[in-house]
Amino acid sequence: MPTRETLTKADLAELRRSALGTANPLGVAADLAEAAEQGRLEDPDDAGDALTLAAEIAEIRARPEAALRYAEQALAAYPSGDDPRAGFARALRARALFRAGGHDDEAMAELTALRPLLLVQPDAPAYVSAALDAGGRSATAETWLSEAVDTVLNERATAASGPASTAIDPVVDLGPPDAPGVTFFLLQQRHRVRRNLNLPHDRQDDLADRLETQLVRRAGERRDAESDLLFWPRAEFDRLLAEHPALTDVYGPDWDAHRGRLETELVRLRGAGQAGLGVFGATVAGLTVFAGRRGGDPADAAVRAGYAAEVSARPSARIAWPPERNDACWCGSGLKYKKDCLPRSRN
Repeated sequence: MPTRETLTKADLAELRRSALGTANPLGVAADLAEAAEQGRLEDPDDAGDALTLAAEIAEIRARPEAALRYAEQALAAYPSGDDPRAGFARALRARALFRAGGHDDEAMAELTALRPLLLVQPDAPAYVSAALDAGGRSATAETWLSEAVDTVLNERATAASGPASTAIDPVVDLGPPDAPGVTFFLLQQRHRVRRNLNLPHDRQDDLADRLETQLVRRAGERRDAESDLLFWPRAEFDRLLAEHPALTDVYGPDWDAHRGRLETELVRLRGAGQAGLGVFGATVAGLTVFAGRRGGDPADAAVRAGYAAEVSARPSARIAWPPERNDACWCGSGLKYKKDCLPRSRN
């Protein structure tokens, strides 16, 4: 990453996708912090997000001191600790406190303050439960998520037809396929935590499975069945075909063909009047884990459709399309869009 140039929103979006795959992720984190400190962000309001990304990189790379420093700088950069964007930074701060050792009470106080967000922010169930997992408190995560699910379902059932206890099935607003509602994410994360704790499958786990099935079906209805809009970065694409050669027919014989197919499909969808288009970054490890949970083959169409629905439900996986002609290409090649994938739909 250039260390003396102004960073745009597109640059930050690209770094979210690619930083951990670079030769020196911690160097990228340091560069992000430096850019925020030196005012080298095109939009100064992005300082908190840039520092949060730096904290996330440092935390994933097991550098809790750096992660804590960046997270606290991020919180200082946001207008207030109650800013909706600050929740993830506060959760990262808690994770870093857990990992640093000797600060468990402070970490739990931070997460307890975030607990109300479970009811209103779709991303909160994931980042709060991940922080509790990092502190060895997965049982607490299960309790918090279960109580949040009960609260949300009771409110919905009461609004629809009376107390939840009298309803045969909870009333759930799943939301659109590309932005499921908070209930879906609560149930999904609760299901994950309970599975990791080896707890028995209960009614709400059944509901999580049913909602995921609904999401797969609705996503398929919304987009062309022949294109799941999964984007495999170059290294992931090579690994995918090495492990599953049969998927050549689905995603293309090489990375150029893969990107060309996606670009062509996006152009077609835009021509059909669809807005808010994008692709979804995929990983072989993610597909393999999903297939394992479902007891299926990663190359199976139904498994891939389920994985595509799961990935498309994560805001962080979405890569908006199209970029501006002179901006970095959506594929992460480092070239300008007009020099890379833009012409592929014409070939």
